[in-house]
Amino acid sequence: MALLLRLLALSLLLAVATPIRDVTDACSSQVKDFPHLNSSGIHLTLHHPRSPCSPAPLPADLPFSAVLTHDDARIASLAARLAKTPSSRPTALDESSSPDESLASVPLGPGTSVGVGNYVTRMGLGTPAKSYVMVVDTGSSLTWLQCSPCVVSCHRQSGPVFNPKASSSYASVSCSEPQCSDLTSATLNPAACSTSNVCVYQASYGDSSFSMGYLSKDTVSLGSSSMPNFYYGCGQDNEGLFGRSAGLIGLARNKLSLLYQLAPTLGYSFSYCLPTSSSSSGYLSIGSYNPGQYSYTPMASNSLDDSLYFIKLTGITVAGKPLSVSSSAYSSLPTIIDSGTVITRLPTGVYSALSKAVAAAMKGTPRASAFSILDTCFQGQASRLRAPAVSMAFAGGAALKLAAPNLLVDVDSATTCLAFAPARSAAIIGNTQQQTFSVVYDVKSKRIGFAAGGCS
Repeated sequence: MALLLRLLALSLLLAVATPIRDVTDACSSQVKDFPHLNSSGIHLTLHHPRSPCSPAPLPADLPFSAVLTHDDARIASLAARLAKTPSSRPTALDESSSPDESLASVPLGPGTSVGVGNYVTRMGLGTPAKSYVMVVDTGSSLTWLQCSPCVVSCHRQSGPVFNPKASSSYASVSCSEPQCSDLTSATLNPAACSTSNVCVYQASYGDSSFSMGYLSKDTVSLGSSSMPNFYYGCGQDNEGLFGRSAGLIGLARNKLSLLYQLAPTLGYSFSYCLPTSSSSSGYLSIGSYNPGQYSYTPMASNSLDDSLYFIKLTGITVAGKPLSVSSSAYSSLPTIIDSGTVITRLPTGVYSALSKAVAAAMKGTPRASAFSILDTCFQGQASRLRAPAVSMAFAGGAALKLAAPNLLVDVDSATTCLAFAPARSAAIIGNTQQQTFSVVYDVKSKRIGFAAGGCS
């Protein structure tokens, strides 16, 4: 067993020794003056995963069917996570640095599938600081990135892999430090201990992607601000659907997330505006915000997973008319708001009523065949069709008033579809519906706010 692991590590190490090509950022990376931002706090540029302005864009020829396949994997992983269904993942590095071999049979938590729907930004790490392209995920807690020497495997990323030896402020975390014990709640997987007493993390995701390596601490740089002793994962085995990113920034409710580690200085809130694929950029802001510009809905508590962001959907109107469903239909499933899910999932009864109402409102528009998981489709492009006004209402009076690009998604050059699908075990407010809105997560006040025109 140990010999096989050594051979695997050697072959993969040689495979990743090829120089990793950088991807030139074609657009400005500076955050402009967005209307919902205060001057204080940290403000980062946020890029759509399919935008040519992204520093690590998805392949231009990636079909939308692939996006939907990955999106469905994320939904399935959230369902497994809420059901606390274990899965199997690799749990050892190599003989020189691995935890006990018995850990190879430990079932791991499913985590949230990373997929291809997540937005990206840049994060600095180390002393001197170097910049890395990172996926931003409100459904994950632990921040991690690929680290040399990548003793097992590193996926191809934009720019060089982080080298801990080149940072004068880098330190590994011992197994006795409390942050090592905190990994269980942050990754839903048990921590392990190397033979040299270094804490080993295991972050697994529902689409079979995973990252494994050493819990570490270093100085993190975001915009013009920096913070020492930031805890993160230094990945030595990173495999799966992470695109050309270096790693992942976790913004869930957990003491090891980026939000909670920055909170003592900046406060327990963050906001973002998710840009469309055709707009240049949006933003991710950590810290203070302009509270008077938002309509709010309370964060709902849910014992299934206290790190995710739950809210209560209370109604949907199409062309000013409420859907023909009971009010209890909206609360038949818990509802999560998520930055990495592309297509919003609704309780089956609510989805069926929405599909019928939108189709009736667009009855003069030629229909198209179903596309993958989307079954309400039309001929043409969203920007050229007359879509009905649709509004999603939430507890407390908050609402998302959806324009055509928030309601319909273009799946190819001649077809657009309703950007909603039936839910499984949880309803999810996806990022298509959130695009161009400013969304604030005020964890201290336990509320989420929406404001129109966030990216303009």
